Amino acid sequence: MKKFDNVFVFDHPLIKHKIAILRDKKTGMKEFRELVEEITTMMTYESMRDVELVPVQVETPLETCTQYKVAEESIAIVPILRAGLGMVNGVHKVFPTARVGHIGMYRDEETFEPKEYYCKLPEGIEKKTVFLVDPMLATGGSACDALSALKKRGCKKIKLMSVIGAPEGVERVAKAHPDVKIYVSTMDRELNEHAYILPGLGDAGDRLFGTK
Repeated sequence: MKKFDNVFVFDHPLIKHKIAILRDKKTGMKEFRELVEEITTMMTYESMRDVELVPVQVETPLETCTQYKVAEESIAIVPILRAGLGMVNGVHKVFPTARVGHIGMYRDEETFEPKEYYCKLPEGIEKKTVFLVDPMLATGGSACDALSALKKRGCKKIKLMSVIGAPEGVERVAKAHPDVKIYVSTMDRELNEHAYILPGLGDAGDRLFGTK
């Protein structure tokens, strides 16, 4: 796949370790959900590297000094329903006061293209750094549409985080939204004829919530 300046693929031993367990079809729902959350937390540390800080005065036991904090009300998490819900707590572990919005998409089984059915976002979303989260970046259709929906509502600082990415989907999003930073914990080989990622891990939503 062509290299894009707005795409960041993680190459960390701990993430690789957790991805190996996540893929295993014998991994149960509870452990699968915990792994998605843990991987998301590790990804969040790096993806927040360039968030805006504001100076604050802190009184230590010895003196007052200037320190820096992420501005209050400056972060929002927007999962793409339903699988994206599995990543919310992973971001909240790093920044627990982040507001949460939701975008609902379903995939047309004939065209494989996404259809939006729900969108509810925190007030003032246009002023926040938005973390759009979805475990699987397959065709890129849902991500592209969700990013467009956020931009229509005035969002200018958006980051997309996915656990598994397919080259086709990552490239599609990178080209359509070059202003959005895309973070993927691992890049898989390809999509199959049904637009599932290979080797992948199956349907992330079903494995997160115990449905089929």
